[in-house]
Amino acid sequence: MEGAVRDGLDGGDPNSGPRDRLGGQGRDKKKSINHSMLLCCKVYISESRNQIALDSIERAARLNPETAIVNKFSDGVYNRVNFTLVSYVIHDSTGNPIFSPLVQTVVDMAEAAYQAIDLQLQSGTHPRLGVVDDILINPLARSSLHEAAWLAKTVAKEIGNRFQAHPTGQALDTIRRRLGYYRPNSMGHQWAGWDQPETLSELPDEGPRQVSRSRGISMIGARPWVAFYNVPIMSTDISAARRIAKRASGRGGGLPTVQTLGLAHGEETTEIACMLLEPNRVGADRVQNWVEMLASQEGLDVEKGYFTDISQEMLVEKYLHLVSIDTEL
Repeated sequence: MEGAVRDGLDGGDPNSGPRDRLGGQGRDKKKSINHSMLLCCKVYISESRNQIALDSIERAARLNPETAIVNKFSDGVYNRVNFTLVSYVIHDSTGNPIFSPLVQTVVDMAEAAYQAIDLQLQSGTHPRLGVVDDILINPLARSSLHEAAWLAKTVAKEIGNRFQAHPTGQALDTIRRRLGYYRPNSMGHQWAGWDQPETLSELPDEGPRQVSRSRGISMIGARPWVAFYNVPIMSTDISAARRIAKRASGRGGGLPTVQTLGLAHGEETTEIACMLLEPNRVGADRVQNWVEMLASQEGLDVEKGYFTDISQEMLVEKYLHLVSIDTEL
């Protein structure tokens, strides 16, 4: 559930920087990788206004040349950015996943984010619980949820001493409700600082129960592909936006497999931020039409919505293009 400036990245200058760390053996290894077994990792950071912090995080994301940044989406009002990363996964002789460059890349990004951002000083109109707010992993190409779940658990274990993963087997929205994710805690319908207890009520899968107020906590998980689609409402009436969001969601009796938030977005609009859990079943066109109908009942106009990331097919295409550039060097 994100919002506004998307930056499609090309992976940087192939003739400079960390890519030079690949020697001849490294290139031979990369050519032998099965690039049909891919994983997508979306890292949501609670910051989009501090360019120095963003540059530091992006540099960390580029340290490993075998991970590609295939998309970046930021919103100044929400004060939130999403980096979409893609890389391969390697299996052992029994077919179990044992390695992906994404593990170290996400660890590097988290370290950079924690060094550059203090949650106590951060605010925005999008809910969040931590500096590294959410790490969502999806299978791509021929990989499965098995590989995605392995990556989620491995990442959580690697940096568990820095932030917590949510308990296994519980739905993300359930955890978020219990932790106060959906309730603004500041003027202007904003989320600011950390106002939750410093000790979690239950032990997380990885990491300490004690919460750092400057870092907050992180949700780490894997699931089949989901789409994020936001619909602008031409009104600042946040109460109306929340009514529309509730009636549009599956939980509120609206569209099945759709989760929604009604959020303030700038001085002239609000937004219905939608997570499409099964986009092949309930897609963006249906969501758009449904929100338009509900908004008209409130006497409000609606603009055409927008996705906050590119499609699975485009992610794979961009990744393979970047790989082909590297292997030709």
